[in-house]
Amino acid sequence: VMLDQKIAFRRFYLAAFFLPSITSMVVVAIVWQWIYNPDYGLLNYFLSLFGIKGPKWLLDANTSLISLAIVGIWKRAGYDMIIFLSGLQGISNSYYEASMLDGANKWRQFRYITLPMLKPTTFFVFVMAVISSFQVFDQVMLMTKGGPGRSSSVLVPYLYQNAFTYFKMGYASAQAWIMLVVAFAIILILFKFLKFGESNNS
Repeated sequence: VMLDQKIAFRRFYLAAFFLPSITSMVVVAIVWQWIYNPDYGLLNYFLSLFGIKGPKWLLDANTSLISLAIVGIWKRAGYDMIIFLSGLQGISNSYYEASMLDGANKWRQFRYITLPMLKPTTFFVFVMAVISSFQVFDQVMLMTKGGPGRSSSVLVPYLYQNAFTYFKMGYASAQAWIMLVVAFAIILILFKFLKFGESNNS
């Protein structure tokens, strides 16, 4: 919403947010491995300024998965931002002008106009995020290889190991079908939820 306004350096912020989404995952993995490094990484150095001893992010079973999730969110945020910007620019100004005449403040405009009008966009972003979450592979293999132990092993790397490391092709095929069914079920639930919300608003 902020980037949809006429603010200073808007193009710079747009480029800064969008750049990670078009950056190679290999480059992203190298940069974030340096950031997460427990000895000389930027993140632990920043925490040390406040007297906090940072964990071994990618080397600790308790933090490895959340560390990968942060990288994935950071990389995808720019893509989702562009989609939401497109949705925001598709909302007619007449709705906001009419609400201002009725005395609505910015928060009420956001709650009762912006959010409801963005439901199709939000649904699309959720569906794409679900599909993307079932395709996580490269960042895991590049940054942790599923370790330490199996703490950061997610579905696709596990499927890959079964198929091409242990040669359990039947088992890997069954996993792939289960992943498809689960992803389809989640998308159906999101679709029903969106329809439910629309029926309530009507």
